[in-house]
Amino acid sequence: MPMTVPDSFAYTARAAHDVGLAAWLGGAMFGKFAHNPSLVRITAHEERGAVANAAWNGYNVINTAGLAAAAFGWGSSRLTETAAANLTSTEQALSQAKDVLMGVSVATGLLSSIQGARLAKQAPDGAVPVETGTVPAPETPRTAARIQRSLGVLGNLNIAAGVSLVAVNAVLAQTSHSHPAKRRALTRSSTPGDSSTSPLWLAPAVTTVLAAVDEARRRAS
Repeated sequence: MPMTVPDSFAYTARAAHDVGLAAWLGGAMFGKFAHNPSLVRITAHEERGAVANAAWNGYNVINTAGLAAAAFGWGSSRLTETAAANLTSTEQALSQAKDVLMGVSVATGLLSSIQGARLAKQAPDGAVPVETGTVPAPETPRTAARIQRSLGVLGNLNIAAGVSLVAVNAVLAQTSHSHPAKRRALTRSSTPGDSSTSPLWLAPAVTTVLAAVDEARRRAS
């Protein structure tokens, strides 16, 4: 049976989900379509590797936190407002698709982080000779080259799952607005005059915390 939750929790979970989704997918797409190809402007292959690994290691904190926030927001929603008993047949199908896409996104995101960390350890200071972020150079060691190719595949899957996730999320939200299921009202604890705290604090709060964590990590290293 779906749990009853206050509006403040529902708002915060939804905001965490959307902010996390934006932080993760935006970073992944920027890396693939802008950062990685731009490495060819650097002459030395070893320096390309050092810059790529430093950049990705710097963003991994935000990337992982974004995925975790997106998964938390959706998971908590599935236990409450988007539990099967509260949904129309169309919403159930969309939610199940989102379940799968969320799982693929988290799996490929975590595997990409693991492989990225492995790649950075293949040379001192991450200076692995590379052509671009996911394309080996002729002198790239065999193990590093395999890791790079796996990162290319995982990155493509991660972005494909993320774009599909955003699309399904949009259709699901629009369906909710256009054809709301009255049963969902039973899982909300809002009352007239409810003064639940606005979730708008979440985005700047998350950004500030992540920036502080990243700065502390950089100083420690």
